[in-house]
Amino acid sequence: MAISRAQILKELTPGLHAIFGSEYGRYEDEHAVLFDSETSKRAFEEEVLFPGFEEAQIKGEGASISYAEAGEGFIARYSHNTIALAFSITEEAMEDNLYDKLSTRLTKSLARAMASTKQTTASNVYNNAFSSSFTGGDGVSLLNASHPTSSGTVQSNVLSSNSDLSETSLEQSLIDISGFKDDKGVPAAIQAKTLHIPKELVFTAERLMASPYRTSTADNDINAIKNSGMIPGGYYVNHRFTDTDAFFIRTDAPDGMKMFTRTPISTSMEGDFETGNVRYKARERYSFGHSDWRGLFGTPGE
Repeated sequence: MAISRAQILKELTPGLHAIFGSEYGRYEDEHAVLFDSETSKRAFEEEVLFPGFEEAQIKGEGASISYAEAGEGFIARYSHNTIALAFSITEEAMEDNLYDKLSTRLTKSLARAMASTKQTTASNVYNNAFSSSFTGGDGVSLLNASHPTSSGTVQSNVLSSNSDLSETSLEQSLIDISGFKDDKGVPAAIQAKTLHIPKELVFTAERLMASPYRTSTADNDINAIKNSGMIPGGYYVNHRFTDTDAFFIRTDAPDGMKMFTRTPISTSMEGDFETGNVRYKARERYSFGHSDWRGLFGTPGE
C-alpha cells in the first residue's frame, strides 16, 4: 500500500517541531565478526569435505605396506536468500512535496531495516546452533556432541556438561578446542580466536578476560586465560543472541563459519504508470552458514 497524504499529513502542519521514532542508533555490523566473508557468482555455493589420511602404520620387516583410503565426505551448501524491502508514495503526496520533507528519513529507515534483517539472519545461525531442526552437511546440528567422522568415530564441539560462562567453563572449552582432531583422527592444532556472548554476559566476560588476576578468589594467582593469550581476539557482544547464558568461541579452523555475498545491497526507484505512485526498493542477496563444525565451540549454558 502506498504512503498517502493522510498517513503523513502532519508534515504539512505549520509549527511541527520534530519527527521521532525512526532515527535511533544501531549496532553496526555485529555479524562481521561471526563469519568469514566471501563473494559468490553462483545461485548457491557448495564446499566438500576431503578428510585426507589417517596416521601411518608401522611396517614390520618383510611385511606388505598398508594402503590408505581417501575420498570425499559430506557437502556443505550455502543457498543464497534474496532480501528486499520497498515502499511507495502516492502521486498526490509527491505533488505536495511531502517526499522532499521525508526523503532522508525514509531512505535511512529503509537502510536501517535492511541492515537489521542481515544482523538477525546472521545471529540466527548461532541461535539455532544447538537445534536438531537446523543441521549441517554432516547431518547434525552445528554445535553437537556427536559429529560423525569418516573414521567411524564421533567428535564434539560442546562442553560435556552444559555450563554458564565462568573461569572453569571457559578454560575447559579451550582445552577441548585444543583437542580437536581431523576426520581421520589426526590432531588438528586448532586454537580459539574470539569469544561471542549475549549482552547479559558482558560484565562476566570483562572480568574473565580483562583482569590480570583470577576473579572471585582471594588467591593472588594470575589470570591464565589473559596471560596466555589463548583468546587473542577478545570477546564480542551480540545484541541479537536470544539465549541469555549461551556462549560461543570461534576458532581458527579454516572453512568454518562463512557468509557469501551474492549481490551487494542496491536501491532503485521507478514510477507506476497506472497510479502515478513512485516506488522505492532496496535489495541484496546473501547466505550464512558453516562448512567445518570445528570453526565453532559453544554451550547453551545451564
